[in-house]
Amino acid sequence: MSFFGKTIHNLEHSLDYASLKNQTISNNIANADTPNYKAKRVVFKSVLANELGNTFEAKRTHPKHIPFQNGIVPFQIVSDNNTTYNHNGNNVDIDKEMTELAENQIYYQSLVDRINGKFNSLQTVIKGGR
Repeated sequence: MSFFGKTIHNLEHSLDYASLKNQTISNNIANADTPNYKAKRVVFKSVLANELGNTFEAKRTHPKHIPFQNGIVPFQIVSDNNTTYNHNGNNVDIDKEMTELAENQIYYQSLVDRINGKFNSLQTVIKGGR
């Protein structure tokens, strides 16, 4: 049994995701003029397995099937190698990256606000409601 429950654990994983996404977007922006650089994205590896938790087990009948294992990080970084936007082989769309960065910053800040609220609630309980 967890002392804080699943909420803080889920917020922690969400903050990890937002941080990784921020780093990835920043790398894309930094390499916007690098020849042959391919933009990277953070994607969920197995959202279904994460949502269903321990109650779901899948039998892999083929090596290419996605494994549903606990303890794995549900997101990963992938490169988009199918497109080219610039004459130098680069596929970073700076406007799209800036939009995603702003959206991710709002998401990250909302997570920080939520986790601060949880800790403030715990602090109030520890102080006896004062």
